[in-house]
Order: sequence, then C-alpha cells, then structure tokens
Amino acid sequence: MNIHSPQGMKSWTGKEAIIPASNYIDPEFARREADGLWKRVWQMACREEEIPKVGDFYTYEIVDQSIIVIRTGEDEIKAFHNVCPHRGRTLTEGCGHAARLFCRYHGWNWKIDGTDPRVVDRHEWAAEDLTDDDLSLMPVKVGRWSGWVYINMAPDSCTLDEHLAPAKAFLDPFDIGGMNYHWRKSTILDCNWKVALEAFNEGYHVQTTHSQMLRYMDDWTQSYAHGRHAHFGYWEAMPMGSRSARLTGGQPTEDIRPGIRDYMEDMAATLNAGSSVQTVHAARRVEQEVPPGTPHLEVLMKFGQFIYEHALSLGLKWPDITPQQMQEAGIDWHLFPNQIMLMGATGLLGYRARPYGNDPDKCIFDVYSLQRYPEGQAPKVEHEWSQDHKDKDFWGLILTQDFANVAEIQKGMKSIGFKGARPNPKQEVAVLNFHRSLEDFLDEGYAA
Repeated sequence: MNIHSPQGMKSWTGKEAIIPASNYIDPEFARREADGLWKRVWQMACREEEIPKVGDFYTYEIVDQSIIVIRTGEDEIKAFHNVCPHRGRTLTEGCGHAARLFCRYHGWNWKIDGTDPRVVDRHEWAAEDLTDDDLSLMPVKVGRWSGWVYINMAPDSCTLDEHLAPAKAFLDPFDIGGMNYHWRKSTILDCNWKVALEAFNEGYHVQTTHSQMLRYMDDWTQSYAHGRHAHFGYWEAMPMGSRSARLTGGQPTEDIRPGIRDYMEDMAATLNAGSSVQTVHAARRVEQEVPPGTPHLEVLMKFGQFIYEHALSLGLKWPDITPQQMQEAGIDWHLFPNQIMLMGATGLLGYRARPYGNDPDKCIFDVYSLQRYPEGQAPKVEHEWSQDHKDKDFWGLILTQDFANVAEIQKGMKSIGFKGARPNPKQEVAVLNFHRSLEDFLDEGYAA
C-alpha cells in the first residue's frame, strides 16, 4: 500500500478549500443528513460483545430512527426497524435480552428473528388484511467487521466491505476483533456532531490545545485521504520522545528515552487507553536497560520489543502485523461518516459522534478504549455517562482540553464574521475530505 499515492494526497483550492458554516449550523443541512446520509450509509451500531448471547439486543438510535440489533444465533446477528407494525410503538429501548420481541401497547410479539407474529384477537381482521408478510418486522442490513456491528437502512446499499475499502486493508492487520472494551463513556456536547468528530480527526491542534505534550513529541503530522476515509500520522516528524521542533528550532533531541517514558506515563494518566500497561512498562525498561547514546532507531526498536515481550508475559495474543504495516497505518483513522480510532498492537482508543435528534447544535459523543485480554478474562464493562466536561478525574486532562473547544466553535461559527472553515492543506486533509465526501454523498443520492 502506498499512503503517499496521488489519490491520498488530495488538495483543494479556492472555494473548494473552504467548508461553509452551514454544514455545521444550518437546520436544513441537518435535515439533508437525516434523510440522505443516516438512512443510507453504513454506520457502526455496537460491538458484538455487547450482545454476547442469543436473544441479547442493543437499541441503536440515530436522529429520529431506532434500530434493534439482536443476536439470533451463535454466529448470527440481525437488525430490524424498532417499531410495531400495528400502531407504531417502539419494541425495545437500551440493551437487554428477549425470548420474543414484545410490544407493550397491545401485546403483539415476534420471534427474535422478526418472524412468527402473534397478534391478540387476530381473527377479527380479514385474513388478506393481516398476512405474516405484513406483520413481520422490517429488516435492516447488518455487517460485521473487527468486532463491530454495522447497520445500513438502505436495501440497495453496497456491501460493508466495499464501504470500508480501502481503509480496511490498513486496519485488518491490527486484529481489532481480538480486543474488548476496557472502558466506555458518553456525553452530550453542545456542538454539531461534525465539530465533535473533527476535534479528533487531525493532529494540528496539539501544539495549542495540548501544548503540554510538546515536551515529549514532535507534533507535526501529515494527513491523507483514502476514498471517503482518511488518516494522519507522524511519518516525517522527529522520533517519539523528541521535544517538538517548535521548541527546538528543528534540532533533534539527543536522548529520547526520558521523553518516551514521559509520553507513555502521561497517556496512561490522562487517557488510560487500552495499551497503557504494556507501553508504560516498556518505556520504563527502555530508560533502565537501553544505554544513553543508543541511536534513535535502536531505542524505538527496543521499545517495540519490550511491548511485545510484556504482552506475551500477560498471556495476550499479539496480532500478525509487521512494523511496515504499523508504520503505513499511521496513528489516527476516520472511517466515514462518524467513527475515529487510534490504533496500537494491543489497544485502541475510539470515538463516535451522532446527531442529538434533529438539533444541529448538539451531539451524542462516545469515547471508548479497547484492549487485549487473556482468553476468557475480558471484564464486563459498564457504560458510563457524565455531563461535567471539566471533570479531569472522569475524562482525563486531554479530553477535557478538547471539550473546552467544541461549544465555543459551534458558537463562533454562527458569527456573521465567520466566512467558513479553512483546514490546513497538509495536516487537516482528513477534515476537508470528510466534508467533500459528505457533500458528494448527499448530492449524488446513492446508497453506499
């Protein structure tokens, strides 16, 4: 794979390089998304581990649509529109388990596969007015990838594999399906779902929003588009553990070992992402066991070796991935339309943003950590919520710094002095590619 292909190095000029504020604040644009995007695009609903047993269900909500995702067999998951065909009541809410899907209004009920409708006093209808075909629950397309369950409400859509290409080829070697929840948290943010998502779709903001990180990382990134998807990475930055070139005038840091330790300890303390245990342990070993003056590449190779050794000592399955594949994947992927992930060999940090009903000024924001566990030892993780966006104990410093921006961005975009967003043409390609892809999707009106 060539991340530096002409397709990946997309560029826009003039008006094409500006994102209109209406994409974020206009109720009419939100209505277009409700019909032209969310009812026709593949979107992540849940993870398979949330519905582990036959009969377990997850109720997925998007704008004004509600979908039942339910395990109907040991290796079968189906989805249905969450509505009773009698008088329109929803059948499920939240997560749970069902022997049959049951309407609490008049008692109509179905097998978990949406068939075998049982109707109270069915004999009172004419047979031709109430056939089983009329009464079976309306199915929704389901796809599964890397432990996630995706749904698409458009019967004529492409396959999930087609939708995920070409990003899937970069991400499959990480064996994300072998990871489980480490923690998961959600909140309501006072901003459009795209504002929230874009706070995690580029690394350009680190030098200001997370300036404390410049002491152990060179923050300059490159961003590339891959169809509707995109990623960014630190391919031409100074080695991890170096102070930012913004602080040194471009001079490399001689000894990167303390910086690697500080970086990993800081990430563990402020994000507690899935691979924290392995990376902190490995970083401390690097400082203790690798001699000063060791070339940077050798230090980083030792760091990777120590992560691998510690993971195996804990009984974790290491993915079949090469250093080249890890390097090509970069650090952060945006899967169109609303899923972002930062990957590692033993863990992942993920984000999802969804509209809050039809309100363009609010969104539901989910953040979660996945990690590897020894076989059979993955814990049951509770889904936590908080509306205190300044609570560092709950969210960690980095997320509270990001949250501090988003409501102010939403407010600022309504100013008559704001002429549109102007993403950085090198470091924020993912942001502009997202909007150009979204606009094309809405304009072309096809299922994908």
